[in-house]
Amino acid sequence: GINAEYGRAAVEEAKQLGGKIEVGGNVLHGRYVQPTIITGLPHDCELVKRETFAPILYVLSHNSFEEAVAINNEVAQGLSSSIFTKNPEYIFRWVGPEGADSGIANVNIPTNGAEIGGAFGGEKETGGGRESGSDAWKQYCRRNTCTINYSKSLPLAQGIDFS
Repeated sequence: GINAEYGRAAVEEAKQLGGKIEVGGNVLHGRYVQPTIITGLPHDCELVKRETFAPILYVLSHNSFEEAVAINNEVAQGLSSSIFTKNPEYIFRWVGPEGADSGIANVNIPTNGAEIGGAFGGEKETGGGRESGSDAWKQYCRRNTCTINYSKSLPLAQGIDFS
């Protein structure tokens, strides 16, 4: 099929650019791209940034969490992103406003459709809203109001004085 041709072309282009096929790289039965892992390409390679709609994973090197986020966010698409870490700080930074620029941010799980039932949609070129409605996230939250008094006295509700 057409996606198999896109996948085959991406694998061949990766080889020409010096990438190494670690696993997979074949088209099976003329229709299916074998799950493929490719290493050795730079993060700013146009092939790496292209959306191929094939099960191809490009393994990219980075030297810091900040660099990893920057590499992730430099692509034009933004449907789903994943991070694998045991560091709680990185988890909260990944899902926060300075983290993954994508509609779905995963932690320690690949982008595999497990997000079903949540607000589904992306950012940037894969944006355009969320399926399941713009308020779909509310079904997963319990919202409340929190008021914190930092003074040494205990004020009464609405300033009522019972003296």
